Amino acid sequence: MNPKNKRLEISRRIEAPAELIFEILANPNRHMDFDGSGMLCGTNHEGSITKVGESFMMKMHRLGDDYLILNHVVEFEPSRRIFWEPAPGDISRAEGNDPSKIGIPAGYRWGYVLTSEDDDATVVTEIFDCSALSDDLLRDGGAWINGNNSLIESMTASLAKLEKISIQ
Repeated sequence: MNPKNKRLEISRRIEAPAELIFEILANPNRHMDFDGSGMLCGTNHEGSITKVGESFMMKMHRLGDDYLILNHVVEFEPSRRIFWEPAPGDISRAEGNDPSKIGIPAGYRWGYVLTSEDDDATVVTEIFDCSALSDDLLRDGGAWINGNNSLIESMTASLAKLEKISIQ
């Protein structure tokens, strides 16, 4: 991660059209198929995301803890880009266990940018952007972000899995 802009990007060239890859990315029901972190456990979302302003809930599991994350779609450009801002979806992830914090974005975003190279190949860039988080928060509680290589490894694995399901 670049410490100046607090943004991590991993890219992979996939031999599939951007439209097909975007269709997978915009469907929360497909996210488990390309999850490289092993943390996603499912969703109750019906259908695909179609625009900015929509939200989708993901069931998560990390370090023996089950919880929910509510993702607010903040960028949506078909076949080009999709970004969402995660927020606590239940009390266990709300700051201070405060119910009023449920659904309030946590200050970072995940997304994908697709760049068509031709009709049958796309460069997919997965982006984790935590530029809105304070340096103090990153220092004190951000080991999950920059304390090890697991984030890079997870993103790399996600793109490899996305490639596998895109070319089937």
